Amino acid sequence: MAHSETERRAMSLYVVDASVAVKWFIAEVDSEAALRLLAPSHGLIAPDFLWLEVSSVVCQQIQRRLMPSKEGLKILPALRKLPIQIFPSSDLVDSATAIALETATSIYDCVYLALAVSLDAQMVTADRRFYQALAPNRFANYALWIGDVP
Repeated sequence: MAHSETERRAMSLYVVDASVAVKWFIAEVDSEAALRLLAPSHGLIAPDFLWLEVSSVVCQQIQRRLMPSKEGLKILPALRKLPIQIFPSSDLVDSATAIALETATSIYDCVYLALAVSLDAQMVTADRRFYQALAPNRFANYALWIGDVP
């Protein structure tokens, strides 16, 4: 779902990573905070890579018998119905690589961060290690801990 420029300015814009998106469907610590992101006042964006990462988590949950496959297979279609504007990750690879090298973090995590930087938005994460790795550098202002979502 695309938002007009006026609508985007009126709402808070957040890049959501997979660690947050799975909390919408799997009850975990900070699931309530993740659900706050679904408020109409929040504009949600993500790289297309989100689908793969959430699918990976679902597969792991099913394979470890932590979730019935019938339940798990409903998650991705439900995720696609949420109002998340998706951006091609291929457009973010160069900047994500530079950020990953500068921060000594995963290229996968940095795809989300690169999107946040490119749109001057905040990336919401529940990945404590990644969040803490950003604290001492110039990308700290682009990261928002899931528990701090307004």
